[in-house]
Amino acid sequence: MHLSSLLAASSLAIRALAWPKYVAVNDDLTVQTSSGLVHGNKDSRYPNVRQFLGIPFAQPPTGQLRFAAPQPLPASASKKVIQNTELPPSCMQYLNTVSPGVYVSQVLEFGLQGKNGTGDISEDCLTLSVWAPTTNNNQSCSSGNELLPVIIWVYGGGFVTGGQDVPYQIPSQWIERTQDHIVVAINYRVNIFGFPNAAGLSDQNVGLLDQRAAVEWVRDNILRFGGDPSRMLLWGQSAGSASVDYYNFAYPKDPIVSAFSMDSGTAFIGITTDDTQHTNFTFVASQLGCANSSSPADELACVRKLPAATIEDFVKNYQENGTAPAISFLPSADEKVVFSNYTERALAGEQANLPAIIGTNAQDGVPFAPYSPSGPNATLAQLALLTTFFCPATESIRLRQQTNRPTYRYLYSGNFSNIAPAPWLGAFHSSELPLLFGTFDNYRGKGPALENQTSVAMQDAWVAFAKGGMTGIESTGWQEYEFLGETTVRDFGDGVAVKDVDVKYLENLCDGSKPNYSA
Repeated sequence: MHLSSLLAASSLAIRALAWPKYVAVNDDLTVQTSSGLVHGNKDSRYPNVRQFLGIPFAQPPTGQLRFAAPQPLPASASKKVIQNTELPPSCMQYLNTVSPGVYVSQVLEFGLQGKNGTGDISEDCLTLSVWAPTTNNNQSCSSGNELLPVIIWVYGGGFVTGGQDVPYQIPSQWIERTQDHIVVAINYRVNIFGFPNAAGLSDQNVGLLDQRAAVEWVRDNILRFGGDPSRMLLWGQSAGSASVDYYNFAYPKDPIVSAFSMDSGTAFIGITTDDTQHTNFTFVASQLGCANSSSPADELACVRKLPAATIEDFVKNYQENGTAPAISFLPSADEKVVFSNYTERALAGEQANLPAIIGTNAQDGVPFAPYSPSGPNATLAQLALLTTFFCPATESIRLRQQTNRPTYRYLYSGNFSNIAPAPWLGAFHSSELPLLFGTFDNYRGKGPALENQTSVAMQDAWVAFAKGGMTGIESTGWQEYEFLGETTVRDFGDGVAVKDVDVKYLENLCDGSKPNYSA
């Protein structure tokens, strides 16, 4: 084990000893938090799981707080009584169903509420949800002898969609099976509301600041749910995975969490905007009646007075129509939470010295090649895999190896028909998530024994990592990936639940974070 990892582990252990014993308030479904006295419930299908849904972690980002960095709740919020029994609405967004694609033509369960359209949304959306084992079934938790590791989930969606209410991404079944960890899912703002890039703002990447605010809330409150604030894994997928890496670089000295997990996305993913003149926001403002604003501040004030739905509907219609010039609202380099040169920052040691899981899916590129009901062009799908996912991951791993940041690489190769109804989908982008969340059997029938075995292997590895860091994950047989080309890449679901392989062939197709060939 690296010396830095040993020192970090010792520090976390000391911090854990300083926390008082966990005490439930009245019963295991009533918890006092900084957001108020929270009342949760249980789903009758999963009687050993407590769920506390839609807890505010910041003030509603409405009115003068629209487009602003998240603001802490007032101290008086702790005196409120909150009934948290339903999943909350997601932040303002829309699902583009005009063009066919994997997620609107093949598999809907990665979208909000599994709808072939936009699910429940609201501008008042800065909430999180907590799923925890029942204290009755975990006496060590209720007695205070052992707090549980915590996994904080950050959803993907290209920074334009996503939320907590996604059928494949509900962790109840995972916790019902294991009873040994807590999962927290957070909301963060997306599209123009999360990444406005307006000239009148000092913070442009407010969606990423939402994520930090949520992690801070978990640090301050998770003990009351039986969670250990010194053992928290920040885990994301796709844009959520890139967010985790952005976080890694933004808070190198104060990461709060103890480890990272990045599924199909790193800081090199390239989902950013370089609109340094703020023309996209100004264009939207001008089309919505704010064209005569005399200054950036006036422009911002004018747009803040508009109904949120008016703004979202305009962006939706304009983007779906494919009107030129195109507009987009994505993270932008501000040198505070998003940086223009991650190679330079990594080599300077400006990323958290914490262990990380980093991986990709074997067919990550399939949904990003031109869609056809009979399957995409294989060359274009492979190029999408290398360009957006595999080569960025490889470069991130190479830099971590060079700077002694422990890394565990994986490849997900499962191809199960209840997740991938068309055989050509393979291990497509996001398809590992139902196995990790334990929701793989919920739609399109029960899968083979291998699917369940692969799910158990992945779930147990992620929990072991959250619980014990490097020691925990290596207890599952997963070894650190110390050099590119090693045979310590953990491959899940390829004929067996887990095996170790190398990915030298694909790594050799990368030149830094880009492929060294073009289609």
